[in-house]
Amino acid sequence: MSVQNMSKCVSRVLVLVLGLAVVFIGAASASAQTFNKRTTVTFNEPVEIPGVDAQVLPAGVYVFRLLDSLSDRHIVQVFNRDESRIYATILAIPNFRLRATDKTVMTFAERAEGDPQAIRAWFYPGDNWGQEFVYPKKRALQLAKLTNQPILYIPDELAASIVAPVNEPPVAFRDVPLRAVRPSGEDVPVADVVQAPPQQVAGLPKTASSMPGIFLMGLLFMTVGYALKTSCARA
Repeated sequence: MSVQNMSKCVSRVLVLVLGLAVVFIGAASASAQTFNKRTTVTFNEPVEIPGVDAQVLPAGVYVFRLLDSLSDRHIVQVFNRDESRIYATILAIPNFRLRATDKTVMTFAERAEGDPQAIRAWFYPGDNWGQEFVYPKKRALQLAKLTNQPILYIPDELAASIVAPVNEPPVAFRDVPLRAVRPSGEDVPVADVVQAPPQQVAGLPKTASSMPGIFLMGLLFMTVGYALKTSCARA
């Protein structure tokens, strides 16, 4: 084989390898975004999220995503637009809805005119279940009285964990018992407030293995290598 032909074969290999790398990196990125449900949301008005007392976000662009964690709890994090600042790490629980939509849906607790609306749940596009936010008990009771509906809560002493900039679920969130409070101040079970996702007989595990992707990538590289070998041999 001449040096020129060898150079052409090497160029083909590099082009194909780079192309495959781009494909797999893009697939991995899309998979990661689906896993953490990363969503960019624009609020035209101030909104309230759980925090110490009433934490209000000014109108603007924010990023909501699930915290990548091995914890069984659903943990939602709220960031600014470029994710350089974290506003809250919020404990949530799944809330089921019968009809999924192809757009992000935020539900709000009803408020008096002129007051910031409090986010109640966040639904990712295509999902039948969303994240029902849990507020500190003191604020949950206030919202329950304003909306005349029970609101999920965690003990007030854990409120500081909501606004702490963490990379993993606060230890306090892992075992805290979740309850809901009525406008009267009476505690009620969580099941009386949210509809849990239906149980599935069979399904994928919570964290899918990367082995199928690795196997597929290896198979594609072997196929490309064989094709190039054959092509170069004929050159």
